[in-house]
Amino acid sequence: MSEAADPREAAQAAVRDLRERIQRLDDNSIDLILRDARSHYAWTDRPVEPETLQALFDIVIRGPTSMNTCPARLVFVVSDAAKDKLAKSVKEKNIPKMRDAPVTAIVAWDPNYWTELDKLFPHEDRKPLFANNPEYAEDTAYRNSTLQGAYLMIAARALGLDVGAMSGFSNAVVDEEFFSESGWRSNFLCNLGYADERALFPRLPRFEFDDVCEVL
Repeated sequence: MSEAADPREAAQAAVRDLRERIQRLDDNSIDLILRDARSHYAWTDRPVEPETLQALFDIVIRGPTSMNTCPARLVFVVSDAAKDKLAKSVKEKNIPKMRDAPVTAIVAWDPNYWTELDKLFPHEDRKPLFANNPEYAEDTAYRNSTLQGAYLMIAARALGLDVGAMSGFSNAVVDEEFFSESGWRSNFLCNLGYADERALFPRLPRFEFDDVCEVL
């Protein structure tokens, strides 16, 4: 195999090329995804196109996870029938937020994610780490699916969508309604769409660096 065709060399060259193309995001891009972005509670009726959801997934799945486990599973709730099912789980005050959003993503995780490691982590067999250690397996799944949910929110903003994450719902009801066959387990919900900013209120306070950070 020639040096140019070596997979590790190709991967390293790709990173070097990326760094040459872009050193950092500009300030407007950072404002869009985090600094000036807001959580939204009201929505316009502009739909989210299926190809946008595909593009969103294609970004999210590239985000790093522990041992490339990729435990998150996503259900994009769009239809009225699916929203009716989801409404059974949602606290009453959150139902309008969910119903008015063009899409509500159920960010879930698959307890059997580790069985896919032959595909996702092919250079070393890590399955024994999980097979006989359900507590470790669940901890890894929950942490990393939460991380992937955060990627989802940032990626959605990067694609021009607005987001509104929700935890005011019953995980048990979502799991019964949507995952009784697959065995997936819900983590949190995230509304996606194009927001009606008239529902916003002033941004809540945040900590200063010295309040919560140490440099040792």
